[in-house]
Amino acid sequence: MLEPWPAFIVALLVCVLGAVLLTAVLALSMRLIARRRTWPRELITHARTPFRMMLIVLATWIAVVARFPEREWMPGISQGLSIAAIVVAAWLLGGLVMFVTAQALGRYRIDIPDNRVARRIRTQTLILRRLAIAGIVVIALGAVLLTFPAVRAVGASLLASAGILSVVAGLAAQSVLANMFAGLQLVFSDALRVDDVIVVEGEWGKVGEITLSYVVLDLWDDRRLVLPCTYFTTNPFQNWTRQGSELLGSVELDVDWRVSTTRMRAHLDTVLAQTPLWDGRASVLQVTEATGGLIRVRILVTARDAPTLFDLRCVVREAMVLWVQEHNPRALPVQRVMMTDDVEDPVRAAGSEQVAPTDAGLFSGSEKAEERAAHFTQSMPVIPPRER
Repeated sequence: MLEPWPAFIVALLVCVLGAVLLTAVLALSMRLIARRRTWPRELITHARTPFRMMLIVLATWIAVVARFPEREWMPGISQGLSIAAIVVAAWLLGGLVMFVTAQALGRYRIDIPDNRVARRIRTQTLILRRLAIAGIVVIALGAVLLTFPAVRAVGASLLASAGILSVVAGLAAQSVLANMFAGLQLVFSDALRVDDVIVVEGEWGKVGEITLSYVVLDLWDDRRLVLPCTYFTTNPFQNWTRQGSELLGSVELDVDWRVSTTRMRAHLDTVLAQTPLWDGRASVLQVTEATGGLIRVRILVTARDAPTLFDLRCVVREAMVLWVQEHNPRALPVQRVMMTDDVEDPVRAAGSEQVAPTDAGLFSGSEKAEERAAHFTQSMPVIPPRER
């Protein structure tokens, strides 16, 4: 019969050989499946190393228990192997979580048009990945601590005071917990998603990252705006891609009264027909104001997304300005000044007669006006001054 240590070495080699054979069989099976599918390669990438380490730890543990069952130092060795097994198991679970979430993200691409569902799935998957990994780490840490007898003895007293500790911890980490719950609310209420185009604090940009504590906004000029999650649950913000990426934008021009809106509208149709930025959904030219010596022309155009709309507005604005300068220069904005003689009154020079002011108005001065005013005085009769 072999001595304990040589027997332990033999048992360890046998266990390790068995683990290697099991690993080889599983690897061969995965390679055969990988000929028709792509997911086995990713599974091997994420789980191969922690799985091998798990088999080695288990093989060592089996060999130690089989050859040294009653040694005085056996509890310490068992505790050390237990901690190693917990750590490696947490590593393996983390790799499996990364593999599953990577598969979910690969099914939904966000680099294509109309990717609203893909952005929602991606945002929620990334948050669930962080929560799962954080949960695995916390559980593994607790399991490691529970392998120590002193910690298990203190566990009962800690459990008894858990209510008070939870209240104290909640008050101390109020802002942290508020941001965490706000992040979950944002993600699972579908109010904000990764790759959404939003306007917040007067800044326009795209959501680059959503965590359980903050949101990173990639601004249009390559800056990064970092805001806490609670900001988006307590303040209004504009989401330009909530239902779709298509947008409607306006271009306003102040021109003279002598402008030809008919010719201007025809030129707008020509400009839009020649640019690929316009999506063809809407094209409107309207006069929205005619005060102060000028008229305001508003042009409404549509594009497939916010960056395209910005460029389209710039193209339309420049084209209309050039058209006014070249083909209708009389419509350029001007300011009129009337030159008069300070001594001569132009009204008297024209022979006009002064007319006394009248007290006739919309709601007074006539019977119909008084009747009209009754609708705004809760149907109470209005007594004329002469009858009071």
